[in-house]
Amino acid sequence: MLPWIELDRATIPGDGDELRLKQRGQEFSIMLGSNELMNSRLSGSEEALATLAHERIAGGKNLSMLIGGLGMGFTLRAALAVLPGDARVTVAELVPAVVDWARGPMAELHKGTLDDPRVDIHVGDVGALIRSKKAAYDAILLDVDNGPDGLTRPSNDSLYSHTGLRAAQAALRAGGVLSVWSSAPDSAFTRRLREVGFAADEVNVRANGKRGGARHMIWMATKR
Repeated sequence: MLPWIELDRATIPGDGDELRLKQRGQEFSIMLGSNELMNSRLSGSEEALATLAHERIAGGKNLSMLIGGLGMGFTLRAALAVLPGDARVTVAELVPAVVDWARGPMAELHKGTLDDPRVDIHVGDVGALIRSKKAAYDAILLDVDNGPDGLTRPSNDSLYSHTGLRAAQAALRAGGVLSVWSSAPDSAFTRRLREVGFAADEVNVRANGKRGGARHMIWMATKR
């Protein structure tokens, strides 16, 4: 079996922990310590994050979508595949090196999506961007941690708190949807979504889509 090769390391701003980009043949992995945040062989649930959200907002004009976390670009690719030509997609990525990796060693995975005219790349904290907006988005998609807690960086906890969820609600247009990816269920998070006024559904998806794989969770929370 081919060995893993470490291609690069990147410090997470404001945190000090490091992301590591690794490659084995055509396979890529992004690691945080001993935790694998994402792997290029597993994309089904990240793609579902976009397609499920689009199903809730389809038919609107000049749709605006915010994706929190660029990662390996699976969610962005899936969103662009279903969104119309007049849509706008903002991708907020905290770690500048992740954008560099998308244009460099992982360019084949991203397939030019960063250069799509519908796409804007915002290098910075998605939480701060959300808090700065009012009724700006039809959909907000969050895949910045392995679930609704600050695994990647502790300050991300605020995204999933009552205060953070109210900020997301304010940033959404009427009928907009907050879509959150997780590697596992979290009943407390479902309660918080409903407590702030979202109509929240839990959707089980497979890591590799129709080909199976581990079970992941996506919350679909609609602004009433």
